[in-house]
Amino acid sequence: MPVVSAPYEINADDVFVNLESVFGAPLHLKCEGFNLAGSVKLKAALEMVRAAERDNILTPGSVIVESSSGNLGIALSMIAAHRGYGFLCVTDSRCNRASRRLMESFGAEVRVVTQAAGERGLLGARLDMVRELCEEGSKYVWLNQYANPNNWQAHYRTTAPAVAAEFPELDVLFIGAGTGGTLMGCARYFREQPRPVTIVAVDSVGSVTFGGPALPRMIPGLGAGVRPPLLDSSLVDDVVMVPERDTLHTCHAMARRGFLFGGSTGTVVSGALRWLAARRDAAELTTVALAPDQGERYLDSVYDPQWVERHFGSPRSWDNAADRDLPAYQLARDA
Repeated sequence: MPVVSAPYEINADDVFVNLESVFGAPLHLKCEGFNLAGSVKLKAALEMVRAAERDNILTPGSVIVESSSGNLGIALSMIAAHRGYGFLCVTDSRCNRASRRLMESFGAEVRVVTQAAGERGLLGARLDMVRELCEEGSKYVWLNQYANPNNWQAHYRTTAPAVAAEFPELDVLFIGAGTGGTLMGCARYFREQPRPVTIVAVDSVGSVTFGGPALPRMIPGLGAGVRPPLLDSSLVDDVVMVPERDTLHTCHAMARRGFLFGGSTGTVVSGALRWLAARRDAAELTTVALAPDQGERYLDSVYDPQWVERHFGSPRSWDNAADRDLPAYQLARDA
């Protein structure tokens, strides 16, 4: 029986879901949300905190400050509470209510930005507030997930090797593009392996990460209004951009089969299904997608019919009536 002394030691890192039964697609999903922080962000958060402690940047009395749309903030609030630091999260109005409440339950302070910073969007406004806080006093320590190399190193050391161990014949890995930490860590790891693996980044329409125009986005998690400094696009073989309606469609399709995943996971899976649908040899490929989060924190948004209709219109208007019950993989193949 395992006995732990820290909340972040509870983590199941070897859970994979075969989505063949849900979508009829040759796709496995690595579940990264089975820890007490509920998402893949726990890995980067812990790596960044430990590095700051080793470098004497974090000391007794420090207050960690970070910009987050939710998941990293939750991970940092849990770690800070256990290790005796303060934590202040700067988020924006898209952050789920459940995520804000979780951070506050750990004793964190949450400040919500509601006004975008021009073309830099809400993320730009969040970053401006973080910099202003750090100028106020030395007690604030910004780990800066967007530029901190420990972000991607966490996934180079843990996430990618775990996938490789379970799928030694891996052909394609689908990874969501947020800060670029998970994407860059896995891409760098597999570039060093003898077996070639195709790295496909999945991003949200409206994100500027890969050069697209900035557009309003309602689902927190993936995507960015400011290009992530960590990103090295030369390590990415292909990019799939996913409209948020497709994210919702995929999340609901998985939920109807008993798998309740978060919005980021819905985006990654939707992108993977569309990429596979365009490949004649898809059935012969060994493929894995990384699932960053679980769905409980999205009950007031992605899984709330009123929220969905308010922001995206009635789901009945999205597709032809005859298509609504088809698996997303089949919809993608027919598109």
